[in-house]
Amino acid sequence: MSITLRPIQPADNVELAKIIRASLEEFDVPKQGTVYSDPTTDALFELFDRTPGSCYFIAEQDGVMLGGSGVYPTAGLPAGYAELVKLYLSPASRGKGIGKMLMNKCFEAAANLGYTHLYLESFPQLASAVSLYRKTGFESLDHALGNSGHFACTIWMVKKLKS
Repeated sequence: MSITLRPIQPADNVELAKIIRASLEEFDVPKQGTVYSDPTTDALFELFDRTPGSCYFIAEQDGVMLGGSGVYPTAGLPAGYAELVKLYLSPASRGKGIGKMLMNKCFEAAANLGYTHLYLESFPQLASAVSLYRKTGFESLDHALGNSGHFACTIWMVKKLKS
């Protein structure tokens, strides 16, 4: 299985939004107060392209998008922090190490961008993702950080990046 990780492109917007929304529907995650209803979900290339200190990577195999993940300087986070955002995979690509590949790429990119910590928000329904976060060094917080606008999230975690 040859997986390619590459920066997001304008042509990725539609398919990526479909993967994100289908994942949230599949796991019965709330639509309001999440990435599902966030207007930027339909224009992720533009969001990351115009935001300094951000990046987003697409995982693909033989030209087929499998999912993606990114790093974003969410407003209100402590100095040195960015958010690990929008880690979503198509159902057929889960459980194959692709999520971990994307996260490692994001860890490396975040460190190269000068961040010291990555923060994330999630849901109990996404148990396999939360397990992966823990395995890669994320620790639970008892409250949200920053102003993501995703008020429905109930899991918050942070990871100190290697310097």
